[in-house]
Amino acid sequence: MPSVSLTVNGRKVSAEVEQRTLLVQLLREKLGLTGTHVGCDTSQCGACVVHVDGTSIKSCTILAVQCEGTNVLTIEGLAQGDKLHPMQEAFREHHGLQCGFCTPGMVMSAVDLLKNNPKPSEREIREWLEGNICRCTGYHNIVKAIQAASQAGR
Repeated sequence: MPSVSLTVNGRKVSAEVEQRTLLVQLLREKLGLTGTHVGCDTSQCGACVVHVDGTSIKSCTILAVQCEGTNVLTIEGLAQGDKLHPMQEAFREHHGLQCGFCTPGMVMSAVDLLKNNPKPSEREIREWLEGNICRCTGYHNIVKAIQAASQAGR
């Protein structure tokens, strides 16, 4: 089996994986980082969004071996100790979650959005989130949370 070495949440890790192992499987099954969720296995729901070298991707769409040498950031790596990341705090403050299943992917997507577009319009936020499905909230409070984070310069 091939070995893959990468940096996850600031920590260098290596693991033996089958060629067909997806990044999401490596994160969840080999590294125990279960905040990245598997919702659909078809890259439609966005629950598995992580950042690879600073860009949000659906971790069910990339093989672990393709991530050799990359930097991966998961939802577990956003907070600084007990202090939530500002986007996580905005989701909490504005009730941008219900069941929480989609939340890690939504937060990771939103962080990337504000990195690329610090002051997005409501339309731009909704368009950015088109690849993330939430079955509970209707998106209203998710959009409010992202707008609040944007206005606070988070």
